[in-house]
Amino acid sequence: MMPKKILLVGTLDTKGVEYAYALDLIQSRGLPCILMDAGVMGNPWCEPDLSAKDVARAGGSTLSALRESGSRSHALDVMTRGAVALAQNAAPQLAGVLALGGSGGTAIGTAVMRSLPIGLPKVMLSTLASGNIASYIRESDIAMMYSVADIAGLNQISSVIIRNAAGALCGMVEQNHADGIPDPRPLIAASMFGVTTPCVTKVRDHLEGSGYEVVVFHATGSGGRAMEKLIADGFFEGVADITTTEWCDEVVGGVLSAGPHRLEAAITACIPQVISCGALDMVNYCTPETVPEKFRERVLHPHNANVTLMRTSAEECTRIGREMGIRLSRARAPVTLLIPLKGVSMLDAPGQPFFSPDANQSLFASLRAHCSSAVSVREHDLHINDPAFAKELASELMHNLGRK
Repeated sequence: MMPKKILLVGTLDTKGVEYAYALDLIQSRGLPCILMDAGVMGNPWCEPDLSAKDVARAGGSTLSALRESGSRSHALDVMTRGAVALAQNAAPQLAGVLALGGSGGTAIGTAVMRSLPIGLPKVMLSTLASGNIASYIRESDIAMMYSVADIAGLNQISSVIIRNAAGALCGMVEQNHADGIPDPRPLIAASMFGVTTPCVTKVRDHLEGSGYEVVVFHATGSGGRAMEKLIADGFFEGVADITTTEWCDEVVGGVLSAGPHRLEAAITACIPQVISCGALDMVNYCTPETVPEKFRERVLHPHNANVTLMRTSAEECTRIGREMGIRLSRARAPVTLLIPLKGVSMLDAPGQPFFSPDANQSLFASLRAHCSSAVSVREHDLHINDPAFAKELASELMHNLGRK
């Protein structure tokens, strides 16, 4: 079997010396490499395995056409498409990916990394890594490392940073080579918030005691999107979507929305599910002053210094139930919606700040009204964090898995 290789992708017309240095560092550890040039305007400083002409062609253009156009943004788009296409073609033979760059190199490098499987080591050494990098990482497992100085030549600072980045990637790759046989248990995805932790922990215990392995996602917007992506990528046999709170932020306008496609991946993939109403009593904002003026008189709860929660109203709960019900009704695999009649979070219980039976009744009525016969709706006179409710969730999911 041919040894897998590390892909180095970047603009070798401006970063050739730095890539040559990183290449030497990696190869000195006995790890073979593929060097891809995504530069446009100049000649590479070191000879690539995949040339800029190859990348431009894979992106649907030619290098000469890109140079003649004079449009940097167009060239970046084409070279990004080409680099992603070539990386995906090479994916089966890759052991990891390293990229070094400024704004353009970071855009190309992270696009390549996002297109590759979760778990494949990815290190992006970037001049942008100390700022807001959410748009570069999205739902991938990219390790972003700040370059401190610009990536413009080798010096006493940049050479140390590049050496550390290369060493970090090599360490990940070598660790993967040392791994044993993968866990053969089927995977279940689950969603959790702090206020539903007792429930999800018990569900996980039940499922893992029955031979499954549970991967829990924090329902913070990015967590929900990551779960949807991995479901779409075929990682999971079933889904315990207990904490659907991201729909509150999507409908009302909070800061932790997972977007309008939440709940859709499992339905598209025909994966058995159990769904519940975890934390549908709250919308998330940052510090108190970030709460919109129109909501300042609502029931607010300071979760911590940087998170302010707002209780969902009856009208908002009706809208949330409609959005969820419409999506769940498209299911073609077994789906059960379990409704906890006594409360949907730690804060939604007698004596707690978000206890509101009227708002919950609006939520539950809307879910009932908008779920078609494709969804099995079960109600239990329990709180979401009651152990008996967790047992029901686990039992329903295992039943649905058996019906697959």
